[in-house]
Amino acid sequence: MENYTYNSFTLQLEGLKITEMSMYPVFFFFFFSYLMIILANVGIVILVFMDKNLHQPMYLLFCNLPVNDILGNSIMVPRLLADTLRPPSERLISYYECAVQAFTTHMFGTTTHTVLMIMAFDRYVAICNPLRYAAIMTNKMVVKLTVSAWGVAFVLVGILLGLTIRLNRCRTLITNPFCDNASLFKLSCESVFINNVYGLTFTVVLFTGSIGSMVITYAKITVVCLMNKNKSLNSKAMKTCSTHLFVYLIMLLSGMLIIILHRFPQYSDYRKLAAILFHIVPGSLNPIIYGVQSKEIRRFLSQKFQFRKVLPSL
Repeated sequence: MENYTYNSFTLQLEGLKITEMSMYPVFFFFFFSYLMIILANVGIVILVFMDKNLHQPMYLLFCNLPVNDILGNSIMVPRLLADTLRPPSERLISYYECAVQAFTTHMFGTTTHTVLMIMAFDRYVAICNPLRYAAIMTNKMVVKLTVSAWGVAFVLVGILLGLTIRLNRCRTLITNPFCDNASLFKLSCESVFINNVYGLTFTVVLFTGSIGSMVITYAKITVVCLMNKNKSLNSKAMKTCSTHLFVYLIMLLSGMLIIILHRFPQYSDYRKLAAILFHIVPGSLNPIIYGVQSKEIRRFLSQKFQFRKVLPSL
């Protein structure tokens, strides 16, 4: 018969199953990945606010992604690094810390979708209504879109976690390397029917809205580009859109991999790794992709490096 511990405020994280030989390689992989995420994303945000040439709606909206990557990874990865060096029996976490981590984790995933949606809207206006772009994408509109992206995510995730926090708990083991909503409501011995219904609705609405907006936006952009005979403008438009689309596909495929692996309990270790990589991979690649593709960012960096090279010779 299973032993139950009701409403315990101390939970145990199962974490990753790693051997003593692989413990330090895994630790340093996550450590350097986190270091890269912080340096690259903080650097991009500082760069955008320093260079007046980057004070454009496209880059200001993009800044939401680095901020989201910094917050999402800073809650999850440091805790993961500490647990990697601990034996499984000592991977303990308080219920309140677990709830905060679960909220942040879902905010990270949801905000990534909503931010990429508002960035798609910006690209649509820029390419399909270029003459009205300045009138539509004002600073006020950028603020409205940013608040909407974070606000919608906050409300959706707030309801998701609110339905879970109301439940009484009779178990203490989190079968995951970090806390998320599913791990939390699985601690309960009560009916979680409402949680499952809302969770499924939440996922369907988010993915339908996200994928639908991308398909419609890029279909209209493609039509405009095919009708426009200006090759230079079309090339610039497609280059900008390909960057955004590539970032979106990385995030979408990473998220879908976790959902697919949830259906196969025998691959639980792969699901855990996929859940971690969902945070690390996009957070590492997003600033690199935009940095390589953006002419303005490359110009700013080249000017800075050239200036530093000239200083020693003076």
